[in-house]
Amino acid sequence: MAGYGTNAAAQAYWDAAGYVVPEGTSDAQITAARQRGSLAIDRYEARFSGTRTGGFAQERAWPRTGASTYYGGAIPSDMVPVPIENASYEAAWLELGNPGILSPVVTGTATVKRERVGQLEVEYAASSSTNMEDIIAMATPVVTVIEGLLWPFLCPILPGIAVV
Repeated sequence: MAGYGTNAAAQAYWDAAGYVVPEGTSDAQITAARQRGSLAIDRYEARFSGTRTGGFAQERAWPRTGASTYYGGAIPSDMVPVPIENASYEAAWLELGNPGILSPVVTGTATVKRERVGQLEVEYAASSSTNMEDIIAMATPVVTVIEGLLWPFLCPILPGIAVV
């Protein structure tokens, strides 16, 4: 499974952003980070317009048929927009430094409210929500750079109209 873009393009993006890949990082590690970063971007798929050009068997959410920008500009069905690739490189950068950071494992059965290690004691803020979707949303990091790159490709959320 491949992530969006290429290792060379990711490296060029990181260089331009001033990110320095640690010495000794292998191509395989970068490829794996790009894969995980692309999976994080694909979690936005429900909010992208259009459908996968290659149908359900297509590995990634992009390219898409019938996709358009937030403002209605058509996106060719054989294209992955550059900001989508760049968002995946931002996600890959986070994953390269801390694998799994964008995919927290959440269980709704037991949460730590207070933890003591030696003389250090920490109490975490707790939510009263028992809705698993809320718990997952609270555990998932929000990366404003990624959100900023993706917003032009997300469907506008319109208020619903109730009919009685």
